Amino acid sequence: MTAATPADPALPPDWRDFLALTKPRVMTLVIFTALCGMLAAPNAIDPVIGFTAILCVAVGAGASGALNMWYEADLDAQMKRTAGRPLPTGRVDRQSALHFGVALAVGSVILMGLAVNLVAAAILAVSILFYVFVYTIWLKRRTPQNIVIGGAAGAFPPLIGWVAASGRVELLPVLLFLLIFLWTPPHFWALALFMESDYARAGVPMLPVVAGEATTRTQIGLYTIPMAVAAVAPWPLGLTGPLYGMVSITLTAVFALLALRVATRRTVEGGDTMMPEKQLFKFSILYLFLLFGVLVADHWAHLLG
Repeated sequence: MTAATPADPALPPDWRDFLALTKPRVMTLVIFTALCGMLAAPNAIDPVIGFTAILCVAVGAGASGALNMWYEADLDAQMKRTAGRPLPTGRVDRQSALHFGVALAVGSVILMGLAVNLVAAAILAVSILFYVFVYTIWLKRRTPQNIVIGGAAGAFPPLIGWVAASGRVELLPVLLFLLIFLWTPPHFWALALFMESDYARAGVPMLPVVAGEATTRTQIGLYTIPMAVAAVAPWPLGLTGPLYGMVSITLTAVFALLALRVATRRTVEGGDTMMPEKQLFKFSILYLFLLFGVLVADHWAHLLG
């Protein structure tokens, strides 16, 4: 693979380079799940405070992304998927990325504490620290369980949104946390199956690289089972209405069928484009958007009914 060409060091970084450090695509799902957690909470929140809370979540997620890129600049340079990021190409230097990430992290937590509430600020701080220190620095390069344990970092947003509105932790947002935590391994391992050579080149011990394709497929199937339980559980537990119940069962059934296709496919013939894996990966993103969207619709339907 041809190495990325560094940018002219005489040119200052563009604002778009700093935006790219925040991983805006990943941030979209983070913001959406946090917003849904807030809107599904039993307490109405002042729109200005609600906007501030979501802004803090977005900035905190951006901080995590920037600090992740700062620490993993060497890995990103070796992977085709990430070689065009600002640090590997030289558009942003590592010190600037570090200062940018730390400033976003500290600012988001302080603003959340001052403008919203201290519980939401504490959970936001934990989510940032967990992503940076537990996932990025400790787990990512050491164990194929990096995604399993590290997935907790991405599961905090709906909990933060709920606590921003209500000021307390309750069972439903905990189930939403658990849902995303269990969703993360099938989601990322599907990606890892068709990006295995990229991870192997960079020396990242993703499950397909360390344990092989067959084990990864089996683990995708196994993790889908408790994920499905967590997704549907709010309805029989009386935490949501039948709208969420019916849609969650339908969406989860589709997810499970796609996961089953991946789990039971043992060989990939030459020239195969890994379509079932890509289908699972893409649907898994849509799955969360739709599931959290219907959660809010169910809540408001109950209020208006």
